[in-house]
Amino acid sequence: MKTIREINEKIRNGNAVVVTAEEIIDIVAKKGIKKATREVDVVTTGTFGPMCSSSAYFNVGHTTPRIKIGGGTCTLNNVPCYTGLAAVDILLGATAMPDSDPRNSVYPGEFRYGGAHVIEELVAGKSVRLQAEAYGTDCYPRASLDTHIELRDMNEAVLFNPRNCYQNYNVAVNLSDKIIYTYMGTLRPRMGNANYSSAGQLSPLMNDPLYKTIGIGTRIFLGGGVGHVVWQGTQHNPCVARLENGVPRFPAGTLAVMGDLKQMSSRWLKGASFTGYGVTLTVGIGIPIPLLNEEITAHAAVRDDQIVAQIVDYSEKYPQCIAGSLGEVTYAELKTGSITVQGKKVPTGGISSYKRAREIAAELKTWIQDKKFLLAEPVAPLPSADSGVKCRPLNERPVKKKK
Repeated sequence: MKTIREINEKIRNGNAVVVTAEEIIDIVAKKGIKKATREVDVVTTGTFGPMCSSSAYFNVGHTTPRIKIGGGTCTLNNVPCYTGLAAVDILLGATAMPDSDPRNSVYPGEFRYGGAHVIEELVAGKSVRLQAEAYGTDCYPRASLDTHIELRDMNEAVLFNPRNCYQNYNVAVNLSDKIIYTYMGTLRPRMGNANYSSAGQLSPLMNDPLYKTIGIGTRIFLGGGVGHVVWQGTQHNPCVARLENGVPRFPAGTLAVMGDLKQMSSRWLKGASFTGYGVTLTVGIGIPIPLLNEEITAHAAVRDDQIVAQIVDYSEKYPQCIAGSLGEVTYAELKTGSITVQGKKVPTGGISSYKRAREIAAELKTWIQDKKFLLAEPVAPLPSADSGVKCRPLNERPVKKKK
């Protein structure tokens, strides 16, 4: 048994042994769980993929005379922000789009620009246009504002993502006779392709499937800076069926994460446009896993051939909330470039980047080795199936017809 405090002391002294989630696989295979646990202190993980439930909030500072944007309207580069917070606090969602965007009225829509792109440009040091309209008060008399602003001009700029780092996800296919456009990318008819989105054996919650070390307060690599897990993510569902190794067979846990946007890099926060679907933010996240005991080491040494996902039809079953899958496949199979579904060979493609996930795990490893990053003891665990959380399916209600 080790403690996070003991591991942090080793980090400060430059004595901590840190490896990536890929490297621990070979170490365990050669030395066994017991010796690997004794010799290795931290395993670093990484993921880099589209995460729609992302946002940033800003305090843009007061003008002269003062303006009350709260309750009024505000746009950044014509992308609308939420203003129902306070005088000069605004919230920008990654999926927000300009009112002028035709969306899918011109099908399939291109969705060239949205909130995610604004976030990327701000992090890259670019100036964006801020326009606001207010109703004016005695203490905030100004009624309108049209200016340009950079990240460095803002009092605070915080990335706050309510649902990131999904623990496993579907493999998407299309059984219909027409092409469809989804958040899993473009799906060709009659199972012309199969798309997936996970770093598999590098993905944070695959390496800690039962949330033994990742909890509220965990310090993480977020968008190229330092952030924290601040809550379970929306749609966190720890009670799905799992394999004997603890890996969920279905979409399960999620994380709500937060960090100082001014520390981050546009290399690890990228706006993305999905044809026929919308705008999203591609986010880089890396989480260190302290090897406190042999159980944690065994989980952290998971391989792609020990992780499975469900193959789901996105032409009817997914949009209509119809349960059932077309089969189960391992990530090792997905990464070969093709899988067999109902007797048909189907090409596969990942919409998250394994290469970039590997870079994140390596960069976080370097941060720890260079004594620039200490581990944080979680202040509370994430809800799990064995922590007394009430297990229930996600609340997906079909629309009821009016009588």
